[in-house]
Amino acid sequence: MSKPDGPPSDLPRLIEALDRHGVEYLICGGAAARAYGSDRPTEDADCVVRRERANLDRLAAAMVELHARLRVAGLSDEEARALPVQLDGVTLVDLSTTTWMTDAGAFDVLDGLEAPNGRLVPYEELAERATVLHGDGFSIRAAALDDIIAAKERAGRPKDREALPGLRAIRDRAAHLPAMPADLDEDL
Repeated sequence: MSKPDGPPSDLPRLIEALDRHGVEYLICGGAAARAYGSDRPTEDADCVVRRERANLDRLAAAMVELHARLRVAGLSDEEARALPVQLDGVTLVDLSTTTWMTDAGAFDVLDGLEAPNGRLVPYEELAERATVLHGDGFSIRAAALDDIIAAKERAGRPKDREALPGLRAIRDRAAHLPAMPADLDEDL
């Protein structure tokens, strides 16, 4: 895994900005896997967001606060800062998956997670199964572990295939614990 050029990941700072701006999001990918108990390192935070314009405006405000700039293959972080990118809800409406660098580290914005059949599962469906996980001094709204596993199975990249046994083991251990549903409308 290559390390993104830019600041190291600071998930609590990213979450704090998203929450303060009222963004409707779910953390997924490696950051969520770590919150579920995976020990695999990750260099970025992936999230799926509600694709409504007002939410994208809030997302853009949080990203501007964190000095977001595009992550572009072949460009250094410093070069990417010089790109003329207008970051607002109007711009985000027209984009699906985007990769950014922020002062809180690398941040990928997804419009959904792929199901095993290739269908893109949007925020609204994922939120029905999501959970709230507690980190060291912060909480995150995370996509369900089964949804993360399904997306990694579908992606099929070497790093995803390598992560799957550990994620399945976490899921299997959790199956023996009592369920605690998440109230995503509750203030954290």
